[in-house]
Amino acid sequence: MNIPASHPETTEHHTQAVIVGNGPVGQTAALLLARWGIDCIVVDRRPQRDAIGSKAICQQRDVLDVWESVGVGHKIAAEGLTWDRATTLYKDATLFTQPFIDTGRSVFPPFVNISQTRTEELLDEQIAAVARITPLWDHGVEQIEQSAEGVALHCRRADGTLVTVRAPYAIVAAGSAPRELRHQLGVTFDGRSFDDKFLICDIRADLPGWERERRFYFDPEWNPGRQVLIHPCPGSTFRIDWQVPGDYDIEQEEASGALDARIRQIIGDKPYEIVWKSVYRFHSRMVDRMRVGRVLLAGDFAHIVSPFGARGLNTGVMDAENAAWKLAFVLRGWAEDALLDSYDSERCAASRENIEVTGKTMDFLVPQTEDQQRIRVERLTAALTDPSVHAQIDSGRLSEPFWYVDSPLTTPDPARPFAGRPPRGHVPPPAPGVALPDVPVRIEGTDCTRLRQVARDGLLLLAGSAVDLARLRETTQGAIAAPLRILRIADIDAEGALQQALQARPSEVWVVRPDAHIAAICAPDDDQVLREALQRVMGNRTAVSA
Repeated sequence: MNIPASHPETTEHHTQAVIVGNGPVGQTAALLLARWGIDCIVVDRRPQRDAIGSKAICQQRDVLDVWESVGVGHKIAAEGLTWDRATTLYKDATLFTQPFIDTGRSVFPPFVNISQTRTEELLDEQIAAVARITPLWDHGVEQIEQSAEGVALHCRRADGTLVTVRAPYAIVAAGSAPRELRHQLGVTFDGRSFDDKFLICDIRADLPGWERERRFYFDPEWNPGRQVLIHPCPGSTFRIDWQVPGDYDIEQEEASGALDARIRQIIGDKPYEIVWKSVYRFHSRMVDRMRVGRVLLAGDFAHIVSPFGARGLNTGVMDAENAAWKLAFVLRGWAEDALLDSYDSERCAASRENIEVTGKTMDFLVPQTEDQQRIRVERLTAALTDPSVHAQIDSGRLSEPFWYVDSPLTTPDPARPFAGRPPRGHVPPPAPGVALPDVPVRIEGTDCTRLRQVARDGLLLLAGSAVDLARLRETTQGAIAAPLRILRIADIDAEGALQQALQARPSEVWVVRPDAHIAAICAPDDDQVLREALQRVMGNRTAVSA
């Protein structure tokens, strides 16, 4: 398709940013851009919101915090079902229960289960209240054109009407399906698929004692040689996920009564109702780059992983936050276009880690070789009596933020080296690249009560008790064009929780990015290092290469 801009039957829209895909990733990106004062249009091929099925159900604490920054996090958490432990079983024996450690004092639980369809409805309600966002349903993107001036998305509606949406930049979060758009953008989508299928049934039933934990069964007697995952959901609903053979036929099983028998093997003779069911095959793929000129790729359009660990939607929301603040800073004139290169490097690194983590999980769940099968059985058997083996039992490392320790925007601190991925359920101690712990704060003249609320207003400098604030302001004046706030830790530390969480030294200045990740920890008497750290956060090429 090649539609010239002057086509007489083409309607045109102009905006500051255009988003392809009105799912949770696109919705989040739109809300975050609007929060930064950016007008945006969201286009979607579908005629309206698809409310079929629960889809992704597991929302992680840091994602709820991102949603809270646009006014909807607490609403989603309140409607969702909170769980705070993950139990892993082998056959009929409990191997271990995983806790979740918060280095701060977040107002959100580790995980909340709520259907993706309901999450999208709540995000839609928030979008409707924001004047800067225009959703355009029934707008299928057929061609993406780029020029020095910006991006033109050529769309076709179901009735054949042609629409062109023009903007300086675009975010494509159109889901995993649009192969033609990836082809147009010149990106690959390499990876692998797994032979086994997985059966999902959302059932409504009264199952006391199952409401607060995720249960993962290895080789239960009612699914020998394979796995079953059970998640509690709101409204006495439970998501049951069976690993099934590649030739599994749900229609045949339902007709024969075998599906009912399958469910009753788990819940017994209790009454139940199937709310939704689906069969799918896992894929593990990612694009070779997530920035293509003026287009940023996000969510399932850029990467898909197996769902064990709930890294799909959660990772997509983190894509949206990373893209939104950087795009907003460029559009507001606070940073150069080069800042967007860090979106590619940071989020590609996050995608690679997800694929590595979930790939290892799938090899443990669905062994591809006799060697892998032997190791799996040996470890599960040993774990029954040897707790030291528990760390080797891989039922899916649950979603956690990616830590930007190797980012071009991060200034390393030799005093706080990154020791690698911590144990399951833990986060690294605060250091450059790691997300800032959330704690109660008190800031005079504002209604901010949490540290991350303040961090997401721009760049934030947290100063130790021995730092000369007057000199710090003088040093940083004019260093960057973006909003910059300087606060002394002791002045805002309402309950002593901030100092306890950071373990900050009196002479330190902590530089925090607009997505609440720590970018640098500097000595205030080294003016050049501090100014370079600020420049580096803004993607300044000179500072990055220094």
